[in-house]
Amino acid sequence: MEKKPFWSGPKRPTTPAGPRPQRDRRQQGGKNDKDTHAVNDQIRAREVRLVGDNVEEGIYPIAQALRIADELELDLIEIAPQAQPPVCKIMDYQKFQFQQKKRLKEQKAKSTKVVVKEIRFGPQTDDHDYNFKLKHAISFLKEGAKVKSYVFFKGRSILFKEQGEVLLLRFANDLEDYGKLEQMPVLEGKRMTIMLSPKKPGQGKKKEAAAGPAPETPASSE
Repeated sequence: MEKKPFWSGPKRPTTPAGPRPQRDRRQQGGKNDKDTHAVNDQIRAREVRLVGDNVEEGIYPIAQALRIADELELDLIEIAPQAQPPVCKIMDYQKFQFQQKKRLKEQKAKSTKVVVKEIRFGPQTDDHDYNFKLKHAISFLKEGAKVKSYVFFKGRSILFKEQGEVLLLRFANDLEDYGKLEQMPVLEGKRMTIMLSPKKPGQGKKKEAAAGPAPETPASSE
């Protein structure tokens, strides 16, 4: 008679007979993550309003909505939990997350932070310094930044505030093809300030087009 090998270790657990369990398609992640929604068994409402492709929209008991999602091999995603009843969408959860991230990325791109560049003048700025700062302002406006320009009055130079106002208005006029004047010169303490916002590309051309073509000069007859 053949002897069985001696084994003193723990016994291996036996696998119960029956069909192999199927993989649970339902999302196991919680709602603690930033852009996550309640999915499948996480939804606590008794009934939901179904939306989505290949689904007859309407209000369903949660058990029936889950069954429909399972039959389509998709997920039940709660997209509007505050609604009565909550609104759920049937679609692949990974695809839904991808669409959400893409939408957030597009929103961030649109809501870009406004940059403000400051340019300082003295009340008696010479033409060389003026033209140098004018070039800087043009480049700032072309980049999409706002330009805050001001004249600083030091000591008794406040007596030249009218001269400073003329300087700022000249500056705004020289930049009218690149920026729009948001406010007229304002004196605050020792500063007189204007603010210019960048024009959209082609905005100046539209203005010229609205004025119409220049009248033709009749040929002179000799």
